[in-house]
Amino acid sequence: MAYEQKGGLIEHTASGAIAAGDVVVIGSLVGVAPRPIANGAVGTVAIQGVWSVPKLATGTEGAVTAGQRVYWYAASGVVAVSHATGTAMGYAVSAAAAQTTSVDVYLER
Repeated sequence: MAYEQKGGLIEHTASGAIAAGDVVVIGSLVGVAPRPIANGAVGTVAIQGVWSVPKLATGTEGAVTAGQRVYWYAASGVVAVSHATGTAMGYAVSAAAAQTTSVDVYLER
């Protein structure tokens, strides 16, 4: 065994261009790219910290309470509280009303 890295940021080879602030799903791991990563390049993805991310802004799925687990829906580019087909992302650190378009999320590792 050998220590590889601290773990707050991990290396990721982009399979398409990734913009700074984009949510990146790697299997069951969800992170955020703090800087752009070019297609085919190796860059860093944050898997810790609190990030403001887009959220569903309609219906009962749009309302989020502080501490509630949220799931990333890559196809629509938002988090929601339902786990039906989303990937577990983390926990909301503050409440967000249904009509708001973003929520602060603590990334779960």
